[in-house]
Amino acid sequence: MRIRINNGHIIDPKNNIDSKGDICIAEGKIIFSLENTADFSADKEIDASGKLVCPGLIDLCAHFREPGLEYKATILSESIAAASAGITTICCPPFTQPVIDTPAVVELINQRAEAVNKTRIYCLGALTHGLAGERLSEMQTLKQAGCVGVTNGYLPLANLEILRRAMEYAASNDIRVFLYPEDHSLRNNGVAHEGPVSTRLGLPPIPETAETVAVCQALLLVEQSGVELHFCRLSAARSISMIASAKQTGLPVTADVAISYLYLTENDVDNYNVNCHLQPPLRTSQDMQALRNGIAEGVIDVVCSDHQPHDDDAKSAPFSETEAGASTIELLFPLVNELVNNNTITLMDAIASLTIKPAGILGLELGSLSVGANADVAIFDTKQQWTVDKHKLLSAGKNTPFIGKKLTGKATHTLLQGRIVYQQN
Repeated sequence: MRIRINNGHIIDPKNNIDSKGDICIAEGKIIFSLENTADFSADKEIDASGKLVCPGLIDLCAHFREPGLEYKATILSESIAAASAGITTICCPPFTQPVIDTPAVVELINQRAEAVNKTRIYCLGALTHGLAGERLSEMQTLKQAGCVGVTNGYLPLANLEILRRAMEYAASNDIRVFLYPEDHSLRNNGVAHEGPVSTRLGLPPIPETAETVAVCQALLLVEQSGVELHFCRLSAARSISMIASAKQTGLPVTADVAISYLYLTENDVDNYNVNCHLQPPLRTSQDMQALRNGIAEGVIDVVCSDHQPHDDDAKSAPFSETEAGASTIELLFPLVNELVNNNTITLMDAIASLTIKPAGILGLELGSLSVGANADVAIFDTKQQWTVDKHKLLSAGKNTPFIGKKLTGKATHTLLQGRIVYQQN
């Protein structure tokens, strides 16, 4: 289908475009952008007057739960939710059952994603077999199967020697390692940030040093191995300052933050709010402000949803016994849009953190509106106001800490390779 998107406010960070104009699409590719569109004959026209037009968003971390955990969510349910949020590409961590440590699991996920055909899904492979933390996975085989990197997630490695060898192996095969920085002995089965709130509520604490010690160790190993390392889900101000220093010295490191940590703090855990049981834990207001500054200054490269849909039972127990994680995929853009509206970050930098920067980290030729690029396009009404109602969320997971929050910004159209996969009613 030949599609013309008319009169949109086009933001394309890769090409430094911030202008009103048209985009023309044919055969799944962008044919014209801004100029020379008068002679293009379209089968369908989309009026984007007063709306933001940008590359389809790329979410660096979203758990789709399939295979193995379909009682929480499925590739179908979460792809529909992603498309409704302007997200066209998802990076899926290896916490499926079975875990993503063989090409067969990668192929299974790819087949199911292609059958749904509403969003691209790229897998992170397991750093160790079964995520058990002891024996390195066949990283090169996983890369050949299509994995965009490797990680052990929050599951511990047996020792630092294994992390060192994994980094060396990954570096020699040009594979990026995604590291959730956490020292498990310092975490010590905690569930909330070590501070006055966890003390008052009697919740097992997690000190800031559980993260910062792990960041420091990892940076030293990056110096030794030369591996490209991505720090996932930062939560502490001290982590940001260490990574800023590492970037200044030229170390090949990048970092992200989950959207919840730019809005919530340890105080939101009060009254044992199980939807605020996250990993890493929500920390102080000073940490939250440092994370916002880190995005604005470019120390943190990417904002992701860290979408973790859960069934009701997973959040229906005393706080310490509930499963960590929040359903946030449909809230990613409006929450980032709020940061733009309150001048925390510019619109160009905001869209970059959701498109071309995660594309670069994943090594994908996506995230732009360049002529000839895949026509993955999102159109947003940045003025549309709405209130988060768990009963209206399309994700199978209703476990969000933002229930009742008034937001501004909603996708009106999402195009995946030139096909309209979502259109607001």
